[in-house]
Amino acid sequence: MTSSLLEAVDIKAPVSVSWALWQDVERWPSFLSHVRHVKRIDADTFVWQVSLPGADKQFVAELTEVIPEERIAWRTSEGVHHAGVVTFHRLSATESRVALQIEYDPKGFVEHLGALTNLDSVLANYDLGEFQAMAEREAAG
Repeated sequence: MTSSLLEAVDIKAPVSVSWALWQDVERWPSFLSHVRHVKRIDADTFVWQVSLPGADKQFVAELTEVIPEERIAWRTSEGVHHAGVVTFHRLSATESRVALQIEYDPKGFVEHLGALTNLDSVLANYDLGEFQAMAEREAAG
């Protein structure tokens, strides 16, 4: 059973600021609460270490599409089946919308429970809120 989530947040920061923060995969742990570490292997491949309730996992992912200030897409090549895309939308010169879409294949009781109870959506919303705060601080200078 594949699960998916789609969440978005409006940010009082230009797309360029949102993009600059998100495009650096090694900064993801600073706003994605479940991501403990990201190490870039090469330009398109990186290793994630994630910690979720009851499960610590590591997997290798590759960037499948990068369009500056528009979208970043990835999929795992080893470990947990997972694919995602973040899109960046210009609302005005000083505001943007960031949308996160993830498709994943939950394994085990805890991951199935997270998918069934919308815990995954709650975590995504929390993380997008952290990202929003970081981007707005960055835009304010």
